Amino acid sequence: MKKQFILLLTLFLLLGCSSKKRVVAPVKTLPSWYTNQIKSNTRTLYSVGEGESKSQAIANALNQMVSTLSVSISSDFSTHSEVREGTINSIQTDSVSNIHSQVEKLRVSNYQIINEEEFGFQRYLVAIKSDKMMLFSSLDKEISQEFDTIQRKYEESTQFNALKRVSMYKEAKESVRNLKYTLLVMNSLNQHFDDKAYLSKILEVENRYDSLLSQITFSIDSNHDGKELMPSIANGLSLAKYKMSKKSDDKNHFRIRIVASVSQAKSYGFDLARSAISIVVKDKQGIAVGSNKLNITGQSTQGYAIAKENVAVKLNAKIIRDGIEEIIGLDI
Repeated sequence: MKKQFILLLTLFLLLGCSSKKRVVAPVKTLPSWYTNQIKSNTRTLYSVGEGESKSQAIANALNQMVSTLSVSISSDFSTHSEVREGTINSIQTDSVSNIHSQVEKLRVSNYQIINEEEFGFQRYLVAIKSDKMMLFSSLDKEISQEFDTIQRKYEESTQFNALKRVSMYKEAKESVRNLKYTLLVMNSLNQHFDDKAYLSKILEVENRYDSLLSQITFSIDSNHDGKELMPSIANGLSLAKYKMSKKSDDKNHFRIRIVASVSQAKSYGFDLARSAISIVVKDKQGIAVGSNKLNITGQSTQGYAIAKENVAVKLNAKIIRDGIEEIIGLDI
């Protein structure tokens, strides 16, 4: 009897649960400001974004804003309809896809949130806008500050030797490399902007580096064991666009001295050439401006002479991997 009662009670509870109506959560509709976003115009850029948090949604909206802007600029560049001639001539060898990718690196700091909504669990929606002239002004300020920094470094560099100066000039050249793409953006934001002054400054930075680099020369000498390493060092200097010269009276001339000590050994059927290498770089006055010590072991199954040649092969590989400046120990 007790078992029958329990069975009836269980059936009653099951039937009661099944008779309850299912609760269906209402489908949340995306806000109209998100699905029908405001189009950018001649004065303002608009964009929307979503993310797991508000900050992520804003970041995605900014990325979308810049991406849209880069597509527009790339299109203008390909047709030459909107971009000024000066900027076109300065980057005419670039592909449209490269311009697109470079412009996308732009970071927009001046923006306003015009709509936002927490749209369910870990989903946030935002709409933002950015005033084109304010963005233009911020980019203009950034470029001006960049050239001010470069000018200060130029003034500081006068106390250093030519190798240190050319290193600083190289950094300056690399820092302005992508400013031409910023100028494309500025041209797009302000049709009355004249970029010729900035392009002239960029060219000046590039020429300053190229000019000093062309004036720097090196000469190399060594002891007997170091002679086979001289071509490797000379080739490394050539790859870095330094010139070789025997003129030692020029203020921009530097002398490299290689002293090597090679010992012969055998191991597991290999002939070994264990080389202890000392490199010193001196300026016109005989002041050391760089030095380095290397230990390289050449090996071969074809004799000691080939093992010695392998030392130069390994030195070549180190120069390609690390750069000639590091190999000869320049303090730049």
